[in-house]
Amino acid sequence: MSNTIIPKDYSPTLGLYETQNAIGLIHNIFFRKLCGTLHLKRVTAPLFVDPASGLNDDLNGVERPVRFDVPATRGDAVVVHSLAKWKRLALYKYDFHIGNGLITNMNAIRRDEEMDNLHSIYVDQWDWEKVITAEQRSIEYLQDTVNRIAWAICDTMEELRWKFPELGTSLCREVSFVTSQELEDLYPGLSSKERENAYVKEHPTTFIMQIGGALRSGKPHDGRAPDYDDWTLNGDLLFWHEPLNMALEISSMGIRVDAAALDRQLHLAGCDDRRELSFHKLLLEGKLPLTIGGGIGQSRLCMLLLGKAHVGEVQVSLWDDETLAICKEGGIPLL
Repeated sequence: MSNTIIPKDYSPTLGLYETQNAIGLIHNIFFRKLCGTLHLKRVTAPLFVDPASGLNDDLNGVERPVRFDVPATRGDAVVVHSLAKWKRLALYKYDFHIGNGLITNMNAIRRDEEMDNLHSIYVDQWDWEKVITAEQRSIEYLQDTVNRIAWAICDTMEELRWKFPELGTSLCREVSFVTSQELEDLYPGLSSKERENAYVKEHPTTFIMQIGGALRSGKPHDGRAPDYDDWTLNGDLLFWHEPLNMALEISSMGIRVDAAALDRQLHLAGCDDRRELSFHKLLLEGKLPLTIGGGIGQSRLCMLLLGKAHVGEVQVSLWDDETLAICKEGGIPLL
């Protein structure tokens, strides 16, 4: 059964040709603004990594990476889920200094993703990572970085409207910060996603902090791997998306684990076996730089700014027959 929602009276503002033009503009404008505000330099990133390196993002711990054999190396490779850990190692290898960071185009395959208006098995995002000091491992620095990203998104929307004045997307520059525990306390009878929708509808630009650890209910707000974000210094940036009448997550980010946070979270997650992986050894020994970083969805951002109802309107992916039929009938042109 398809999970696709067809909004009532939905009609794309831009046609297919204009949409492609607008996607290119968004990529160029936002990339420039993000690099400027966060002091980032572009680097080249891998599509796949050695599974024994511990560098792949484990997401919620249950997703299966695409795995294939490489005869030339007599071993296997796995397609990345994201570059959360690879970026930090790259900052170390490339000798980035405090206050500077990297950004790369990340393309991934998430074979187990449940497809709907917001999700496909293809993921494209700007992955970024920046070197910070021990003093900057704070809520205040995290919130300042979030504000910078939110303003870059709003600035991109304003510049995009010069080319496409017919676009009706309206964004709020003021970010509301709330912890996942505060959300649970506000809406104890709702699920995590229902809490997000209820809060973001009232606060159209929201950053939900402290995701990964168990709440007082015994369950986390959402899953997070234990070996990149510090669960006390991370979060998700969401905007209210009028076409779907729901909260749209644009970025997952956070200040990364130091040795103490990694030690604590590996134990809490029951992942102590990872301590023997090369990446984790470097981190536990204090050899990797302290960093902040995250991913910003490229297709998600295009959906938001262009007022699209389905991610398939801004990216090419695979869809089941029922979804294809529903979208055709509902006037949603999938690429």
